[in-house]
Amino acid sequence: MKISTPNGYLDAPVGNLIVAGWTGRNRAAVEHHIEELKAIGVPPPSTTPLFYRVSPELASADSEQYFLGDTASGEVEPVIIFDGKDLYLGTGSDHTDRAWETQSVAVSKQMCPKPIASTAWRFNDVKEHQDQLTIRSWVRDSQSDSWRLYQDGSLMQIMPLGQLLELSQMTREHRPGTLSVMLCGTVPTIGTIAPAKYFKFEIADPVLGQSIIHEYHCTYLPVAA
Repeated sequence: MKISTPNGYLDAPVGNLIVAGWTGRNRAAVEHHIEELKAIGVPPPSTTPLFYRVSPELASADSEQYFLGDTASGEVEPVIIFDGKDLYLGTGSDHTDRAWETQSVAVSKQMCPKPIASTAWRFNDVKEHQDQLTIRSWVRDSQSDSWRLYQDGSLMQIMPLGQLLELSQMTREHRPGTLSVMLCGTVPTIGTIAPAKYFKFEIADPVLGQSIIHEYHCTYLPVAA
C-alpha cells in the first residue's frame, strides 16, 4: 500500500489489519447500542472495545471495490498507520456485510475490503487536538445523483486513539517491513444503515485547516448458487 505523508511516501504491504469495534467514548450509549443490535439478531461482543483481526489483503486504496451481493455498507473511521517507527492518522471505511453481521460480526468484517485513503498525517501533529477532528461520509446510488450526508461526527465520540492503540497491542504485533493499520471505530448514521453504490468519506482538521477525502464505487458480484 502506498500512502502519502508529510514525511514522504509509505510504500509497503499491510502486515497487520485491525478493525476496532464498540469504541464509543460514552460507554452507556455503547451498551444501549449492543442491546438494540441484540434485539435484531446481532450477537453481542465478548468485551468492549473489541479488536477484530482481518486479512491484511483487505486494505485497499482503490476507487473500485467488489462485494458479493448488495447487503454490505460502508462507515467512515479514523485510521492509525504504523510503519515500525512513526504513527500516522488517516481515514478509511469499515465496509461490512450487514446480512452476515447477524450471524457473526467477525465474519462480516472479513468478507469485505476496507477502503483506505492514500493520504495520512503525522499523528503527533494532531494528537493534542484530536477531539476536534471531524469525520463525515456521504452516499449516492449513481454518478448523476447528489451526495447525501450519511454520517457526521467527531473523534470526541470515539475513545482516545492513544488508548485504543495501547489496548489493541498493534505496535507490539508489528511485523518489520510492513504497515500495521487499525480502523478505530465510527459514529452513528443519519437515518438507517443502508447500502449505497457510491461512498465518500472525510476526516477534517479545523485547527490546522486540512482534510483527507476518499471515495469509492461498489460493484456487486452475483451470488451464484
